[in-house]
Amino acid sequence: MDTIYSNRIQGEGGGVRPLSTALKTLAVLDTLGSSSRPMRLPEVAAAMGLSRPTAYQRLLTLVEAGWVEQDEQSRYRLSMHVSRLAAAALEQADLGTRVQPILEGLVHETKETASLAVLDRGVPCIVSRVESDSVLRAEQKIGTTMSLEGSASGRILAAFADEATLRRLKEGKEELASEEILAAARADGYALSSGYSQVGVRAVAAPVFDVHGKCSATLSLVMPETRFNLEAVKGLLLQAARKISELQQGAR
Repeated sequence: MDTIYSNRIQGEGGGVRPLSTALKTLAVLDTLGSSSRPMRLPEVAAAMGLSRPTAYQRLLTLVEAGWVEQDEQSRYRLSMHVSRLAAAALEQADLGTRVQPILEGLVHETKETASLAVLDRGVPCIVSRVESDSVLRAEQKIGTTMSLEGSASGRILAAFADEATLRRLKEGKEELASEEILAAARADGYALSSGYSQVGVRAVAAPVFDVHGKCSATLSLVMPETRFNLEAVKGLLLQAARKISELQQGAR
């Protein structure tokens, strides 16, 4: 959940507090979502520091609710219900299927992988992605989270954040890039990754603005460092980011 929205709900609720049992159960979804394969009960329990009975109760609750299912080996995995809601979330944020042709066009022109990322619980998260056809390419799946400090998307989301969002990011656990780097991103209209979080991979990202002028997402190109050529892709990236911003601003 976006941190701004979460804090706004808490403010409107006065003294009402969130259900801790619900939060603990929903945390299982994050654990399953961070794994590249289905997980067995002992694995879930170990990953979350829970007893097996407690982990089982939370898994059973999510199975009954339709969020989680078991495969033929009795391992737990996210159900396709999660995928449907993810698609709905993108559509409600005006980042659904309409932006896909823009990403595809950018990949066709640059021959590099394009990704759309948003802030999710204080860190950049890939929500849409189009892979290049190149044999040598950077592999990142939808749902992958990135560093606020080192990733190109993280630097853009911090550099163009509104005052309230930036304050919450600074109060969070994730380190931000230096003010010098953020100022350069604002001046240039794009940011580069540090090159340290993913060795051998470089990325460049640009901001996407919603109807209120808020930086709601980032569009990035990621490629092997040996093929990185900023001047060859910068103009095309900025143009595509503007198209997505115009799409969002004209959607309402």
